[in-house]
Amino acid sequence: MEPEELGECRRKRFCYNLLKEIEAECSEMVKPKAKYMVESLRTFLIEDDNFYGLELLNSMINLLEKYVDELQKDNVYIAVMTLLTIDKNKLLKVNDPKIKQLFGDCPFNLMQRLTQMGEKLSSQLSQDQLKFITNKIKNSRPEWNSLECPTKSLIDLKQEPILDHFYMEIGEAQVKEPEPKQHSFSMTYKEDSKPVMNENWLEQGYDKYKGILPGFSNEEFCRSMFQILASNRSDNELQNELFEMLGFDAFELISEMLDNRKIIVDCGLNFSNSNAKKKQLVENGYVKQQKECPQIASQVSIRLDSEKLYQKQMRKLEKRAEKLKNRDLTGDYIQNNNIVDYSAPKTESLTKIARSAAAFTQQQYPHVHDSQRDVQVKMMICGQPTNVPNDAIKKSTQIYDEISIPPRKFAEKVDLVPKRSISSMDKIGKMVFKDIESFNHIQSEVYPVAYHTNENMLICAPTGAGKTNIALLTIVQQIKQFLENDVIKLDRFKIVYVCPMKALAAEMTDNFSKKLMPLGIQVKELTGDMQLSRKEIVETQMLVTTPEKWDVITRKGSNDGELTSLLKLLILDEVHLLNSDRGPVIEALVARTLRQVVNSQNMIRIVGLSATLPNYLDVAHFLRVNPEIGLFYFDLRYRSVPLTQTFIGIKTTKQTQINIDTDETCFTKVVEFLRGGHQVMVFVHARNQTNKTANFLKETAGKRNLLHLFEPDKSIKAKRLVWNVKNKSLENILPFGLGVHHAGMLRKDRNEVEKCFLQGAIKVLVCTATLAWGVNLPAHGVIIKGTKLYDSKRSAFVDLDILDVMQIFGRAGRPQFDTSGTGIIITTQDKVNFYLSAMTNQIPIESKLLNALTDNLNAEIVLGSVSNIQESVEWLTFTYLHRRMRMNPQVYSLQYSDFEDDPNLRGTMLTFVHKAATLLDKAHMIRYDPKNGDLVATNLGRTASYYYINFDTIEIFNDMMDSTMTEAEIIEMMCLATEFQQIQVRQEELEDLDYLMDSYCELNVPGGPENVCGKVNILMQTYLSRGYIKSLSLASDMEYITQSAARIARSLFDIAIHQNKAILAGRCLLVAQMFEQQIWPFQSPLRQFKYIEGPVIHNIEAHHLSIDQLRDMDEKEIGSIIRNTKAASKVKHCAEAFPTVEVESTIQPITRGVIRVKLLIRPNFKWSNTYHGKISENFWIWIEDPDNDCIYHTETCTIRKTACLNREEIELVFTIPLIEPRPSQYLVRISSDRWINAICTYPLSFLNLKLPESFTPHTDLLELQPLEKTCLNNPKYEALYSFTHFNPVQTQIFHCLYHTDNNVLLGAPTGSGKTIAAEICIFRLFNTTPELKVVYIAPLKALVRERVDDWKKKFGGELKKKIVEITGDVSPSPHVISAADIIITTPEKWDGMSRGWQTRNFIRDVGLMVIDEIHLLGEDRGPVLEVIVSRTNFISDRTGRKLRIVGLSTAMANAKDLATWLGIGEMGLYNFRPSVRPVPLEVHIAGFPGKHYCPRMISMNRPTYQAIRQHAPDSPALIFCSSRKQTRLTAFDLITFLVTDTDPKQWLHCDEDSIALIISNIIDVDLKQFLAFGIGIHHAGLQERDRKTVEELFVNQKIQVLIATATLAWGVNFPAHLVVIKGTEYFDGSIKRYVDMPITDVLQMMGRAGRPQYDNSGVACVFVHDIKKNFYKKFLYEPFPVESNLLQVLADHVNAEIAAETVPTKSNLMEYLTWTYFFRRLLENPSYYNLPDVEPKRVNTYLSELVDAVVDVLSNSNCVVVTQEDNVVHYESTFFGKVSSYYYLSHKTMLHFQNTMKYKCNVMDLLSIMCHSHEYALFPVRHNEDKINMQLVKILSFNLNGLMYDSPHLKVNLLLQMYLNDLELPNQEYIVDLKSVLDQALRILQVNFTIANIY
Repeated sequence: MEPEELGECRRKRFCYNLLKEIEAECSEMVKPKAKYMVESLRTFLIEDDNFYGLELLNSMINLLEKYVDELQKDNVYIAVMTLLTIDKNKLLKVNDPKIKQLFGDCPFNLMQRLTQMGEKLSSQLSQDQLKFITNKIKNSRPEWNSLECPTKSLIDLKQEPILDHFYMEIGEAQVKEPEPKQHSFSMTYKEDSKPVMNENWLEQGYDKYKGILPGFSNEEFCRSMFQILASNRSDNELQNELFEMLGFDAFELISEMLDNRKIIVDCGLNFSNSNAKKKQLVENGYVKQQKECPQIASQVSIRLDSEKLYQKQMRKLEKRAEKLKNRDLTGDYIQNNNIVDYSAPKTESLTKIARSAAAFTQQQYPHVHDSQRDVQVKMMICGQPTNVPNDAIKKSTQIYDEISIPPRKFAEKVDLVPKRSISSMDKIGKMVFKDIESFNHIQSEVYPVAYHTNENMLICAPTGAGKTNIALLTIVQQIKQFLENDVIKLDRFKIVYVCPMKALAAEMTDNFSKKLMPLGIQVKELTGDMQLSRKEIVETQMLVTTPEKWDVITRKGSNDGELTSLLKLLILDEVHLLNSDRGPVIEALVARTLRQVVNSQNMIRIVGLSATLPNYLDVAHFLRVNPEIGLFYFDLRYRSVPLTQTFIGIKTTKQTQINIDTDETCFTKVVEFLRGGHQVMVFVHARNQTNKTANFLKETAGKRNLLHLFEPDKSIKAKRLVWNVKNKSLENILPFGLGVHHAGMLRKDRNEVEKCFLQGAIKVLVCTATLAWGVNLPAHGVIIKGTKLYDSKRSAFVDLDILDVMQIFGRAGRPQFDTSGTGIIITTQDKVNFYLSAMTNQIPIESKLLNALTDNLNAEIVLGSVSNIQESVEWLTFTYLHRRMRMNPQVYSLQYSDFEDDPNLRGTMLTFVHKAATLLDKAHMIRYDPKNGDLVATNLGRTASYYYINFDTIEIFNDMMDSTMTEAEIIEMMCLATEFQQIQVRQEELEDLDYLMDSYCELNVPGGPENVCGKVNILMQTYLSRGYIKSLSLASDMEYITQSAARIARSLFDIAIHQNKAILAGRCLLVAQMFEQQIWPFQSPLRQFKYIEGPVIHNIEAHHLSIDQLRDMDEKEIGSIIRNTKAASKVKHCAEAFPTVEVESTIQPITRGVIRVKLLIRPNFKWSNTYHGKISENFWIWIEDPDNDCIYHTETCTIRKTACLNREEIELVFTIPLIEPRPSQYLVRISSDRWINAICTYPLSFLNLKLPESFTPHTDLLELQPLEKTCLNNPKYEALYSFTHFNPVQTQIFHCLYHTDNNVLLGAPTGSGKTIAAEICIFRLFNTTPELKVVYIAPLKALVRERVDDWKKKFGGELKKKIVEITGDVSPSPHVISAADIIITTPEKWDGMSRGWQTRNFIRDVGLMVIDEIHLLGEDRGPVLEVIVSRTNFISDRTGRKLRIVGLSTAMANAKDLATWLGIGEMGLYNFRPSVRPVPLEVHIAGFPGKHYCPRMISMNRPTYQAIRQHAPDSPALIFCSSRKQTRLTAFDLITFLVTDTDPKQWLHCDEDSIALIISNIIDVDLKQFLAFGIGIHHAGLQERDRKTVEELFVNQKIQVLIATATLAWGVNFPAHLVVIKGTEYFDGSIKRYVDMPITDVLQMMGRAGRPQYDNSGVACVFVHDIKKNFYKKFLYEPFPVESNLLQVLADHVNAEIAAETVPTKSNLMEYLTWTYFFRRLLENPSYYNLPDVEPKRVNTYLSELVDAVVDVLSNSNCVVVTQEDNVVHYESTFFGKVSSYYYLSHKTMLHFQNTMKYKCNVMDLLSIMCHSHEYALFPVRHNEDKINMQLVKILSFNLNGLMYDSPHLKVNLLLQMYLNDLELPNQEYIVDLKSVLDQALRILQVNFTIANIY
């Protein structure tokens, strides 16, 4: 048949059916029906694939519905038909009353638009279609076309009844040949034509009556009818069922089927014939091939109107695809896991979608065993047509309807995979699976992929299929990858098993622990009930957790980065939870893990375990499973025990009767099981229902004389089991074979019940669902009695979750004894279809992420994985939501037409995330810039993410939080949280709530119990009072509320602490502790000790005894007061164990507005592992201003067990502002993090604090004409410089430098040309006194080396000056030094040489001393510089020769003090502002949260990458890290980000061949990889050649990024456009903690930003700990004052002066101190040095006491002898003092040698003595190097002798022994450290030798 004829035939058939329906009505109803006409029009458009016309029609209807009365909706259809048929000029008559009546209040402009749309729609219809519609309307109502009809006719028209089932899928019907064309449409089919009785009779009957059939397709109708007619039931039974299924409208059809029942059955019409017939029609071109609906791999064909429309679109798209000859669109979308190319044409993209949808339903995968396709029939269940398996059995009684689904059987023989024997596995597999002999068929089929590949997997199998062992296979496979030389590297991997329930987590932990114990694998539970310390997590290889807990952990990626980075296997149990409220959590977890794989390029295997689910291909795609390999689907045929599923719907609707009928039905089913000799478990949903149901069964059985069926065997064994049970409620029912089981019973009773059931002493066990989850106790039959349960989260009764139903049904059938099992669910009629559809896989799993998109987006922003709106869209593409939106868009409020413009839904997702981001920004949880799309987390957003607080709750807190809130108001605000919004107040609870409020509430309850907030408040206070609740629902509500209360209170404390609200923070912390400890703050703190009895506590509270009072009492006193002498010792012990601390403080003013506070904290309690754990106690410390209620500094302090036991002091140093007007004091508050009322408040008094005076202003940069270099008046000097003019700074100071001999202090920013200023001074010396020497002192050896190389070229050439270097690496002879013109050295070296200035002439021949970075006076090395200058001034004073000193520095606040000390008068001080730079600097300071250093550094890596992309996409960038290890970690992370970018080699600016050649000569393995991506690293641990190569590549801009340690900022001058300072802390090995870098280091690193030759500006990004952000904001823009550090090492320097006989008396020594910078600052800032005031007498006393104390220390070390003659104190250096001075060793080392060196010491003893020298006390032991030291100890078999692994002395000893034994060191850092050890070792050995000579 031609297509035109086919279309003609369809229209004729439609008209015939329409006419038949009309003629079937009464004579008054034979009228045209507007809705029929519109629907017929819709059908025509669908058949023609005319989507444009459909869109026009839908738009017209939608517009009209807005202006039509709700009660007159049919006017819409009349209006549509009017718009299509009437003259448009008539429609635009606005005053026509008929038009007004029909179109309501429709505006004129909209009428114009509707008219145009009607014209366009008419143009989309063919002439035949228009003629048909017009004729039907005219024939019935000629007046309609002209709108001249009376008003009544219009009303009649819209009120005519419309059939419910209008839509008919014509494409599936058999088409008859058209009649001759002279017949009209209405006469094509005759009324009396009847289908011919043959094998196609049912199909013909369907064609005839399809308009009234309730949603059946042809195939469904034929299959269902044949099944019913072929059954052995009578005609009367069938008649009732058919009327219920098809409705009374189908009376004629039912009558014909029953009359011809035998003929129909005899014709043998079956499914295969129907399918064959359909196939034949397809092949002949009569019917298009049917496509499945958009549910992927749906096993049941449920066809909605929207899905049918989708099928039409898919057919249209396939037509288009056939026309695209030049494109190959047949690739398998699923198998390749590809996303459609966004740049492809729309047609291609849409065709791919269509192809993929078809592929899902048509392609068969090797491991998918799904027999439920094409075996469904339509059956009327509880009044609704439902698809059920074809062998389903329906039964109906007066009380209920019942549908039973027997076990699935293999339709044809399936080759099951043979069971795999455990003996065939490798040795590791045999160890783990030693308790079984072989795997079952499912496990055997999965085995090759699970055990021998690393493929992602999805295993869908029935409960009891052994999925746990499948998970164990993947676990062992992962473990084997880290097996080296039969040793498992336990520290290289982590495995996470995510299970849905905490109870199940405990069971799985125990199971896996036993299985993996032979491999040494640690398995720990990590849930809300089981917390693990960081150490425990590190030591654990496998974690069993819940989705929410793992979500919390992964949200804190920076804090637990090491954990997530080691993750290698993620197992998701019950992955079908995607369809539940917890689904968004699983989506977030998987998306986060997948993005981590993409970003890190480290494989993480994902394994999903699930029960059978419908759209398993969608879930597989979401998990990135290759369906050809990793997808395994096993239907119910593979169940170990075949299961019969029965669904019972109670017919009544009255709740009371429902309960009665449910009990009766349950009893009936229980009796049926017992008659068959089977045990049965009855599941109820409340604990009290167990006893109630059990007693009902017992009483009913007694009334009906059926107790004998329940009674157990009379054997002695059974009686003994019953006798063992002591529970009274059980005693009443156990003798009758009944038992109960729930979590509220004692563990012992539960165990006895389980034992009785297993032994057969209990035949009927009534239990709750916890038994199904927690205990593997199967029975032949299980009954779910009712499906309503109380949900405390929603505070309402909800439907039983399908997951619970699956788990309960999984207990049906005992594999050891039964060949089948039965699961029965008893519910109401309206729920039968839901559970039936869910259990037969008819309901696809959809995404619930949109419900929680705002919170999850915030979590990703806080994590750092999403930083802009584009990345958020990218994140959504990894979610299950994206998958389901593409496959079933209408569920998510989308239309299939949306794919036309947005095939990948990027625009839709952008809309979603934009709305979410806007909401978050409004709530201050993020900062969102819509212009550039940037998303930045805030402290509030972090709090919400870390504490799992809903977005809506944060909005409430924003509105209500106030700094003056009391504890009662805080609790009241908590009650308003949306986490409690589903709590409901029920009328029956009011009496109980009133009682609870009167009995247990200590605080006022606003509103009383009648509102939700009042109820929550009452329950919270009842919990704190530990009150008793009778009502089960209230107890359940309170349990839910209290689970969230502490978490919400903690979040409030976090918000308050970040808002710096002191009072509110303290109160919020108190509220959080109240809920955590479950006590009121006015109660005794001893209530927190769980082991003190209640009466004892009451006696303590009655006497109002505090902790301090109890500590002061002895046990006898306590015993008499509490009237319990036995408990007295326990009370005393607890009081002493209560955590308190003692505090001491020191205040040092830095400026008038900044002070430095040093706190010494000592633990003042006895450690108890029982109460404090085994690791540490945490305390909160903050400094608050009580007058302004403001917190100026916050941090946490950890008191470790060892510190508490040893009473060690913990030192904290921080800088805080001092506001004006100056308050009298600040308060230091130290509060325990978890112990309530463990608070210490310590005042910081400012009454006697003397502040320094305001500092001198900066030197202004004058606008001068730049000087030419010719002003040097020396062609040789001029030839040294390539520039022509000096810069502005050099110009302004040139006269002082070149034409005077004044001392100079030049403070200017880095890059200002200070080195050239020093060279000008050198030229001055060469001009005036060339016989004198120049000494240049640089702080670092690297800087010395750079200066030597530069000046040898500059001064050693034409000027022929001799340059000599003196460092630890280079020690020239005295002759060479004497002949040198310029000496370049370090402070320590010059200090050592200048100590003997009386005997060394070259010291006295120095005419110019240049001290670079003189501002380092305030740092650790400052005392050496101070002594050098003081000694120089002292020498000048003694010799009478003026020595010029030039100090080079950054800008300083107190430059005047330093200048005065240097002897600078009116000319010579130049202290320019930090902004005076040749290249302006743009500074960005960003704060990063997190207590721990390493995770915080990880969180900075992505912002570092983004800073480079933003500020220096093509320019050089320097990244400074605090350690060598961090340089490597940062480089690896940057490479990770590069790999996921469009151009991974964007930072490499040379060709591949060149870089490959360079890399081939690199020694460091990691550096080779870095250079390939244009990244270099630079630190002292690199080989010299590698370091030089990196420097050359960066300078020549071959690589764009250089990551270095801080030494590069001081050492090598490598300016860059961008500088990123990644952290401002470093690990101080001496105090074993991270400390702040000196501010001078930070400024030096910032100074490297900006290249004078290339850049107009530079950029510096400073990443700091968020709590220190304000400090850096202040001092990075303002100069920092320089204070003296001489006091810390004064003893060694005094010893040197005494040894040099410079200060032979006390008066000389006091005079010597007046030459120091310390003395200068002592007078200016006395409080900094603990001097009360600066009165001369007080100062003299201070210095005298200081001198005496220092000399006493030296005397105790036998370095100095003190004598007194004529009231004059004389000092004389001893042998040890002189040795100490000469070899530059500490006096502490000398004392150590004297105490330890003995005559009988052997070599190892001497080596140990040397390693314990004070010079090695501060030797760096970096983070985690204690583990390396542990390995070296094992290698060397070293005896620790009490040393800790992180001891610097141990490390030095190990390094020397490795060196002496010629063993290879573990890494490059240790090689460099060995060099440092050897540098010191020679001097120390020489001293050892010298001292040994005197013994």
